[in-house]
Amino acid sequence: MNSQKTKICSGCESEFSCGDISVENKCWCNNYPPIFNLSDGGDCLCPVCFKEACEDKIDAYVETVTPKNAYKNKAISLPKTETLIEGIDYYIENGNMVFKTWFHLKRGTCCENSCRHCPYK
Repeated sequence: MNSQKTKICSGCESEFSCGDISVENKCWCNNYPPIFNLSDGGDCLCPVCFKEACEDKIDAYVETVTPKNAYKNKAISLPKTETLIEGIDYYIENGNMVFKTWFHLKRGTCCENSCRHCPYK
């Protein structure tokens, strides 16, 4: 059963669909890491504003990570998602996927491949 609602973004005031849209009864926003509470900033955000808010929150957190505290970071304890999100987990450079620090933090260990954004080195 589809229980989508039309909402107005509290960030940009655009109209968007929110709610259960898949067989698993999950909203599109469930693919993003649960890293902040929207009750602090209002109602739901549209996909564009939500992604930007996640990127900002993650970037601010990543700046606090050092090799010394990387192995005990909060990303490891978040629920695992199978979906990689461009701009959050990786970016594309010359046709190649480059994993960002957040991706490495979620994995929880160094793969010893000298990754560009490895927080553990």
